[in-house]
Amino acid sequence: MESKSSGSPATFIDNLVVPGDVVVDLSSMTNQTIKLGGGLRQDCDAISVMKAGKLRFSKPNKYWVETSQKRYVPCAEDSVLGIVVDSKSDNFLIDIKGPALAFLPVLAFEGGTRRNIPKFEAGTLLYVRVVKANPGMNPELSCTDASGKAAEFGALKDGYMFECSTGLSRMLLSSPTCPVLDALGKKLSFEIAVGLNGRVWVNANSPSIVIIVANAIMNSETLSGVQQKIMAEKLLQKIQND
Repeated sequence: MESKSSGSPATFIDNLVVPGDVVVDLSSMTNQTIKLGGGLRQDCDAISVMKAGKLRFSKPNKYWVETSQKRYVPCAEDSVLGIVVDSKSDNFLIDIKGPALAFLPVLAFEGGTRRNIPKFEAGTLLYVRVVKANPGMNPELSCTDASGKAAEFGALKDGYMFECSTGLSRMLLSSPTCPVLDALGKKLSFEIAVGLNGRVWVNANSPSIVIIVANAIMNSETLSGVQQKIMAEKLLQKIQND
C-alpha cells in the first residue's frame, strides 16, 4: 500500500489518517520544533502515522492521532487518572489502564522530600502527569507540572470516577469547551477531572448532580455538538421538574 505524503500538515489535520501516511515533512519546516503525541513516529525527516484515526493538532506545536479505544497507550505529558495499587519505599505503583503498571516516585510532588512523603492507601485516585513512556518500560508519573508545581495534580477525594473511551476523554479536554460540558457548566456547579487514559472524575454537592453530569458525558460520545446540547438540556429539565 502506497503512503500518502504532504509537506503541509494542515492537509491532514482533523482528517482520517492510516498507518504509513506521512503527515509532516520536517525538511520543509525550518527552525520549527514540534511535539509528537500518540500514534505518530519520526523516521529521519518524515513524521508518519502508526495507527488509524484522526490527526489532531494543538497550539503551539503538538500533533497526535486520535483514536477511540478502551485500551490506553501511555504518552509523555498526558494527564491521566491513576489508581494506587501498592506502595514501595521509593515508588507508588499506579494503574493507569495501560499495558503495565506505572510508578510514581515518592519525591515527585511539589517540595517533595524524604521528610514529607505522602501516604496513599490502595485504591486512592490520583490525577497525575506522565513523565516518561518508553516501550517495554513501566511509565513514570509525577504529581507536578513541568515547572515542579502541584497545579491541578494530586489526590482526588470523594466524587465519582467512571471509565470511557480515550476518544471521549480527548473530546472532553478539547478547546473550545465541548458542548456537553459547556451546557452543563452554565446551569450546574461541579468539579471534573478528565484523564487521557479514559477515566473521568466528577464531584458536586449533590449526588443527583454527579449522576446527571456522568450520564450526560457517557451519552455524548456519538452525538454531534448540537445533539449534545439538546441532550444536556433535557437532563437539566429533569432536575428542574423533580
